[in-house]
Amino acid sequence: MCGMHLDHLSYAAGPEGLAACVQRIGARLGAGFTDGGLHPSFGTRNFVLPLADETYLEVVEALDHPAADRAPFGRAVTMRSRSGGGWLAWAIRVPEIAALEQRLGRAAALGHRRRPDGFDLRWRQLGINDVTEDPQLPFFVQWETDDQHHPSAAGSSISLRRLEIAGDEETVDAYLGTSARQPLDAVEVEWLPTDDGDTGVVAAVFDTPNGEVRID
Repeated sequence: MCGMHLDHLSYAAGPEGLAACVQRIGARLGAGFTDGGLHPSFGTRNFVLPLADETYLEVVEALDHPAADRAPFGRAVTMRSRSGGGWLAWAIRVPEIAALEQRLGRAAALGHRRRPDGFDLRWRQLGINDVTEDPQLPFFVQWETDDQHHPSAAGSSISLRRLEIAGDEETVDAYLGTSARQPLDAVEVEWLPTDDGDTGVVAAVFDTPNGEVRID
């Protein structure tokens, strides 16, 4: 699985709502998010913040729309938001998703997001149902839109330094078919015990112009 790269982190807005959540995290990081628009087939919408190293952060919420109940991503966002919100998942970008479809035995879902300026970003993604079952796992994205429109394209002085993940590194390695350290590049990972059985991203630590910031 050569060519895997951390694509983005997803954070689900909680009871405070999307706008307040975006303002809170943006204030902590010292940067403003951009309205990313709607995921029509998922029943969700997001705000995005470019990070360094071709990575970005999204804050997402489910809409009051049938697609949010029908689509795996919409259901995952709804479940996380109803449990109080917080880190939803980490996503890995791959150059060709077909090999993963074959290895995991299922087809990737088509995704698209319509930005406020009318541009439609398109990709294929795989693994959301696995994330719902075991949130320590990532999901996979193959972008069909040119790199110039990737949500990280504007660049940033903010970079992801470390992830704190409740889970088991060997389990994630087996799911990826390679070491989790490969797609995460220089990002440190602290694997935390799961005494209560709950897995998933617990916190992300960012380097910002104003110093280190931990978002949980």
